[in-house]
Amino acid sequence: MTAVPGTKRPAPEAPPGPRPARPRVVTGRPVRTRSGSLSLLVRGRPVAVTAALLAALVAVMGVTLTTGDFDLSAAEVARALTGDGTGIADFVVNTLRMPRLVTALCVGAALAVSGAILQSVTGNPLGSPDIIGFTNGSAVGALVVIVVLHGSMTQIAVGALIGGLATALAVHLLMLGRGVQGFRLVVVGIGVSALLLAVNSYLITRATFQEALEAQAWLIGSLGNRLWTHAQAIGLAVAVLLPLALLLSRRLAMVEMGDATATALGVDVPRTRTVLLVVSVALAAFATAVTGPIWFVALAAPQVARRLTRSSGPALLPSALTGALMLAVSDLAVQRLFAPALLPVGTATGCVGGLYLVCLLVAESRKSRA
Repeated sequence: MTAVPGTKRPAPEAPPGPRPARPRVVTGRPVRTRSGSLSLLVRGRPVAVTAALLAALVAVMGVTLTTGDFDLSAAEVARALTGDGTGIADFVVNTLRMPRLVTALCVGAALAVSGAILQSVTGNPLGSPDIIGFTNGSAVGALVVIVVLHGSMTQIAVGALIGGLATALAVHLLMLGRGVQGFRLVVVGIGVSALLLAVNSYLITRATFQEALEAQAWLIGSLGNRLWTHAQAIGLAVAVLLPLALLLSRRLAMVEMGDATATALGVDVPRTRTVLLVVSVALAAFATAVTGPIWFVALAAPQVARRLTRSSGPALLPSALTGALMLAVSDLAVQRLFAPALLPVGTATGCVGGLYLVCLLVAESRKSRA
């Protein structure tokens, strides 16, 4: 095709095939220190979502502390928390409700951050401690203490912690020399989880009737009868591990871009991935040791937080708040809607999380077909 003199040459036609995706531009307001040593990019939507989650948490905490079989006013709760309340109000708030609420908030945050890290490292929305098998590993450790050693509640918690860490070590050894790749980690973890589930079933069949009841009650996951010792244990774990996870969130975002890109940006990918996995496993193990396995919070909370913030990277702080809110609301629902029945919170999270898992699998199958 020849061009006519005095006219513009027509633009060449685009080659057939899919158009390349436009790079996502992350906008925000840069915030720097005076010396310029620290620079952050603050985005409006994640900040607004974080503030809304905090407000929702405060509202749920208020409803949890003021309502129940013995209703209290906000002033009575405030006086009880400061040590000036009456004997009944002090017992209801500081012995019955507050330890359970603090445990729920810390366990929900720990599970959500654990799931967010695993999903980012594996690049798979199914990457969570309950899918990969770390939660079942903690359950095996607890059942060994219950059925074989006949231990106390403290020993059950220690056994659950050891079981979760041992499972993570076993998964690491199975992948040794092959690299911690996302899809491979999920597949190996699912296989280990199935094996551990069979071990759990075997231990329950070998137990006495009373031991089987105790083990089954623990396996459902419950916040009932939680004392300040439980709240302090998980609170200390979250206070140590959550800041470490937030400190590594920038490297985690780079690892999400791919090993080659992260290495070019100066990130030691194998070491960073290993440290992040240790933090994730420790958070899930401590949470399971305190309450038993509470399913699907680690799976759903990070995805909900990412959709709310519309973040392309790991939103660890919104994920922690979302997980805390989900577990606190679930526990409040089972206490108020099903009273006087003592329904474990694991039943509520299992029902909601199961529906979420079905929706997630359907969405992933549609993406793969497209």
